[in-house]
Amino acid sequence: MSSAPSAATGTVTTKVPARLDRLPWSRWHWMIVIGLGTVWILDGLEVTVVGSMAGRLSEEGSGLAVTDAQVTGIAAALYVAGACSGALFFGWLTDRYGRKKLFLVTLAVYLAATALTAVSYSAWWFFLFRFFTGFGIGGEYAAINSAIDELIPSKYRGRVDLIINGSYWLGAVGGALLSVVALNTDLFPKDIGWRLSFGLGVALGLVILLVRRHVPESPRWMFIHGRSEGAEELVAGVERRIEEEKGVTLPEPATAITIRQRRGTGFVEIGRTLMRAYPKRAVLGFSLFIGQAFLYNAITFGFGSILVTFFDVPTASTGYFFAVIAFGNFLGPLLLGRLFDTVGRRPMIAGTYILSGLLLFGTAWLFDSGRLDATTMTLSWCAVLFFASAGASSAYLTVSEIFPMETRAMAIAFFYATGTAAGGISGPLLFAGLTESGVVSDAVLAFSIGAALMVAAGLVALFFAVAAEGKALEEIARPLSQTPEEGEAAATAGPTEPATTS
Repeated sequence: MSSAPSAATGTVTTKVPARLDRLPWSRWHWMIVIGLGTVWILDGLEVTVVGSMAGRLSEEGSGLAVTDAQVTGIAAALYVAGACSGALFFGWLTDRYGRKKLFLVTLAVYLAATALTAVSYSAWWFFLFRFFTGFGIGGEYAAINSAIDELIPSKYRGRVDLIINGSYWLGAVGGALLSVVALNTDLFPKDIGWRLSFGLGVALGLVILLVRRHVPESPRWMFIHGRSEGAEELVAGVERRIEEEKGVTLPEPATAITIRQRRGTGFVEIGRTLMRAYPKRAVLGFSLFIGQAFLYNAITFGFGSILVTFFDVPTASTGYFFAVIAFGNFLGPLLLGRLFDTVGRRPMIAGTYILSGLLLFGTAWLFDSGRLDATTMTLSWCAVLFFASAGASSAYLTVSEIFPMETRAMAIAFFYATGTAAGGISGPLLFAGLTESGVVSDAVLAFSIGAALMVAAGLVALFFAVAAEGKALEEIARPLSQTPEEGEAAATAGPTEPATTS
């Protein structure tokens, strides 16, 4: 079970990956889920509060001189632009300096920006700190998803990753209901309620920061970056804890890998690995992120405006409708997540994307023909997003597990940033422009664009998705640091296809 470092060659042989993957589910894994996953609840709370309060923020007396379209368009696009920038910036730092340091730093950035948003006194201040709030959240995506995949056993990785990313929608439920209270002028003045909502997000985030301090560094990152003894000690401690908890003796891990330790991975090597060594996987990552980013960033920021504009729902009541949609979104990853580990990645990713797109086309047709009211529109979106949310969560799972470990955080950041920049910035701007007109055909066009992108991404997944279910990360994509001469261990731990192909 011990590693064998070689000072002369700078190599280390370790069974740490196999030891982590053969662990049974335990209280230690729950601690990781709670410590890392709860920030998505904050993200959902944050985004939903802004979307639900768009009408209130644009009213006279709110304390901000902004229009509804600026909140759902410009502010939303700046939030996404910040997330893209933060993902790239913090993603590179995460691969270089470790998962733990960065998921503490990114949460601190998020909390500071949210607090400053709460005290906004002008439109430019609000827009600026929407950008920096997104900047922190983007870093969270890279640091946390890489840590999840490297700490969770392979047979649970798919469902855990999906449920954690899907927990965003628990926050959305809370944000939607919170907005109902905050928008009630009998309780809070127009210029106070929305500020208190952001303040509550800060308070919850501080609690999460305390919990997250106990989440360990990724042992996989540690042994590659010259901390093999620390990785061995960490895993040994977890094994002892689980054996005591379960009352069993863990089986001996079957495989070892030998890697050449390194300090970091340069941008050139990362780009060459993503684009030249795995081109089909790169196309898959782009497609999944563009489709879900357009759909979700447009609808998440704009659904309240649709209800107000087309169905005359009072601004203070939109939160009830959005809470229903958000709960349906959470049920998708919760109920379908296990199937990504059992039925398989390819059929489930392709199926959820294509089915959600087809349901959205149906919703657009019903809306265009005047057959929907506020309630049936909400139920239709529930059906669409039940499948779309599982698919969207699988996009993060996909790009975090199909590329070599040394590039994992940067791969998540790169595909999130480029896909979201293409779909997530254009989505809110286009959606706000089309729905603001109050013309049904314009909104139908926005729905149809989102549906087409989801179906297209599903078709790409049908051909290019990787059967990663139940496999070790080192088997899905050989680490760049892994030495080619290690013989049987290399053959056992190597990728399922040559590293020069997708």
